[in-house]
Amino acid sequence: MALTVLRKPDGCLPGPASSRLVGMTTVLITGPTRGLGRATTLAMAGRPQAERPDLLLVGRPGHALTDVANEARTLGATVHEIGADLSRLADVRAAATTVREMLDAGVVRPLRALIANAGAMTADTRKASADGYEMTFAVNHLAHAQLIGDLVDVLDTPARIVLLGSNTYHANFWRRLLHVPAAEWTDPIDIARPAPGSAGVAYSNAKLAVLYYAHELQRHVGPGINVSVFEPGWMPGTALGRDTPAAVQAIGRAIARIPGVATPETSGPQLASMALDPRWAGLRDGAFVVRDRLTQVEPVAVDPERERRLWAATTELLQRRSMKY
Repeated sequence: MALTVLRKPDGCLPGPASSRLVGMTTVLITGPTRGLGRATTLAMAGRPQAERPDLLLVGRPGHALTDVANEARTLGATVHEIGADLSRLADVRAAATTVREMLDAGVVRPLRALIANAGAMTADTRKASADGYEMTFAVNHLAHAQLIGDLVDVLDTPARIVLLGSNTYHANFWRRLLHVPAAEWTDPIDIARPAPGSAGVAYSNAKLAVLYYAHELQRHVGPGINVSVFEPGWMPGTALGRDTPAAVQAIGRAIARIPGVATPETSGPQLASMALDPRWAGLRDGAFVVRDRLTQVEPVAVDPERERRLWAATTELLQRRSMKY
């Protein structure tokens, strides 16, 4: 399904979001098996019963998905595993179909939050997804655009969509010091094309796309669904950098032990809070939260013309692949 289903089934836009996500809630999270996704999943599962949502875990099938699901069940949560490789749009569409069928059958409680957490950073920008798109852009942006487009009409309002962002889209002092490149934005069709280039730029472009997409998505979904973006802080040594050289990974693990550096264990509960707690109920329009602080984005991250173009290009890219299945 493309990004066109924007109203509730009765054709009426939902009313404004309330101050809290009330009980009887289901949360869908992608990428729940490692790092931030795992920590977020377990933070939600470990909440008191009255605040604990049911969980839909969308991730690569295998032992890691089963393990985190079982651990969440041990904490008291009702959990459903949905196996999907987010680098394959056919898998994403199948996962969305499964969710819709579960909701229609009453197998799960109302879906009121979607956490688009899964991410990837490939070391080789020539690497293509199963659909022929540059891997970093495919997983960080296109997969979630497909999933959200397929599920937005079955979100039960008030609802929240939380996308995973990163400050890497711009180069501040510390990033320049560490030689972390900022985004170099071009047309999204070109960004999606596998080609020789900088892996760091590809990642920053994908994260800038997340911000642009969040702003445009809010314009399309109406007042009953709030869209926000969460930046967990720099978490060196996590699985996100598993394609980087071993020496770089070792340095990251060493830095991660420095007090105050973000970790999945500290940022996971914060992401869970973004999806569930009254404190964040008013966040919308792609509001950007860094760890636990609402933060103003840099001017480059707000560009209505680029946002409209990204929306149109994303729809084209998703439809192009959909016609091949």
